[in-house]
Amino acid sequence: MRKFWRELRRSVALGSGRTSRYNPPVLRIDVITLFPEVIEAGVSYSIVGRAREWGLVQIRALQLRDFAEGKHKKTDDEPYGGGAGLVLKPEPIFKAVEACQPTPDTRIILLEPQGRLYTQSLAHELAEQAHLILICGHYEGVDARVREHLATDVISIGDYVLTGGELPALIIIDSVVRLLPGAIHSPESLGQDSFADGLLGYPQYTRPEVFRGLRVPSVLLSGNHGAIARWRRLQQLRLTRTLRPDLFAKACLTQEDVALLRELNADTTER
Repeated sequence: MRKFWRELRRSVALGSGRTSRYNPPVLRIDVITLFPEVIEAGVSYSIVGRAREWGLVQIRALQLRDFAEGKHKKTDDEPYGGGAGLVLKPEPIFKAVEACQPTPDTRIILLEPQGRLYTQSLAHELAEQAHLILICGHYEGVDARVREHLATDVISIGDYVLTGGELPALIIIDSVVRLLPGAIHSPESLGQDSFADGLLGYPQYTRPEVFRGLRVPSVLLSGNHGAIARWRRLQQLRLTRTLRPDLFAKACLTQEDVALLRELNADTTER
């Protein structure tokens, strides 16, 4: 399997983006923003940057001002009804989205606090698409007609306030692109990520074995793969139940998980 992915990445990097053995679908992502340089800087390195280089994803940042009318290319105005701040106008946003040539299957995503909370399951859903358009809000928000009559999705990355939608856009891009076939060096590692199965990830350790008197758990040095897998699953259950009870309440537990929890409860009671 690892040899297959190495050959795939090498073929994409050297060729036209396609191989005779496997033709990975190319995801297209358009980002509509007042600060395209922020987006470009964020997608030029690491996994996303390599995925672009290998032809697995096409990412384009469109300057919203290019679609504004008038001498001053005004993209915002005062809100009707009064109030502080400025609101992004609908005309340039509609024109920018239309310039991206969306199809009926394109996901047009407005990034706003009022949106659906972004999760790993939604990242998997978006990674299956062919074309994403991300609209970055700014100032006091976006004219509501964009949300009501243009966007197919409204997404929030959390219950806090940011200056604009550029950072949320980069978060979505990073989390989606790393799920694309060929983007990760070891595809099997995706199944070990936090939230991959609804639980937090297990603790990771590396050399040295002892650091300032702090030892790596002995089970990880045992070479017993069954015992290691069992310990890691137990840690996932423990951490999720302790740190994210909201996730734990929704997790789909196996009979083996239930047995591990009984063991964990017994250990806690003894202490």
